[in-house]
Amino acid sequence: MDDARMQAWQLPRFGLRHLERACRPVPRPGPGELLVEVGAVSLNYRDLLVAEGGLLPRLPRMPFVPASDMAGRVVACGAGTQRFRPGDRVMGHFWTQWRDGDPPPALLAHGDSLGGPLPGMLAEYVLLPEEAAVRAPATLDAVAAATLPVAALTAWFALVESGRLRAGQTVLVQGTGGVSLFALQFAAALGARAIVASRDPAKLERARALGAWAGIDTTARPDWDEAALALTDGRGVDHVVEVIGGDNLSRSLRALAAGGRIAQVGFLQDTELRVPALSLMLRRASLHGISVGHRRAFEDMVAAIDALRIAPAIDRIVPFAQAPDAFERLREGAFGKVVIAVGVDA
Repeated sequence: MDDARMQAWQLPRFGLRHLERACRPVPRPGPGELLVEVGAVSLNYRDLLVAEGGLLPRLPRMPFVPASDMAGRVVACGAGTQRFRPGDRVMGHFWTQWRDGDPPPALLAHGDSLGGPLPGMLAEYVLLPEEAAVRAPATLDAVAAATLPVAALTAWFALVESGRLRAGQTVLVQGTGGVSLFALQFAAALGARAIVASRDPAKLERARALGAWAGIDTTARPDWDEAALALTDGRGVDHVVEVIGGDNLSRSLRALAAGGRIAQVGFLQDTELRVPALSLMLRRASLHGISVGHRRAFEDMVAAIDALRIAPAIDRIVPFAQAPDAFERLREGAFGKVVIAVGVDA
């Protein structure tokens, strides 16, 4: 493949209007690297922010290939690799150096994440450090597996790895994006009750079909925290998966049971968090920041997905040639994940 060429989507400068399709050489794996033929790429809200020039304290090299999530097949291995061989189906792990335990210093500086500042996955072939690859679930094809690295692992880490979710507990998720729907599915599969809060009644009905125990129409009930309390007979919920930030955090706290836990995973409204300290103290509540998760938790999650037969909620599958349309669909507000089909295995 020394002279082989491939197609990739790249940004010569920030701004999605500059996203362009380019012909590049197929890269060659160096020591400790895998060359992966990409089957599918899924998009996260983070990918929009990065493409528009936001979020990252350290800028990537231009031209920059965007998108963090990928599933594909190993086609070549560099010297010294031991965990995988050609033909293995893999996904990329977002935090490339975080294998287990506490995060490495590079994570705190946002320095080792796929799709910014490290090169992204929206290409026909990509290089992955072998230590940043995770075996794909046996029960999912590439399109479904591509949805897991950021959204699913964030939900799993928030509720299971860090949150120690138990059967019989109540989980409140906000909206119907990728993280929220994975949190709903994990909660339902593990015997918890999931409440979904959304301003779209049609999406609430779709969430019920995925296993939601109850739904709150936040257009009809802007005081959704009071609605959550009513659904739980005044007790409150055990876990909130908070994706909005800003003043919304105060409502999340008011919806919480004594000793409950808020997993802060997003900031759709505001990057600043505002919460009354006294309410936090009186409830003995915990507020935990979640930024995806480590590789060991990713591998645990894959085993659970295979065992529980969880099928990701996919909003739309877009052909590789129409990748800009996928970003626009994400901006509109998808129900679940938007996936770009890249290779023949997708």
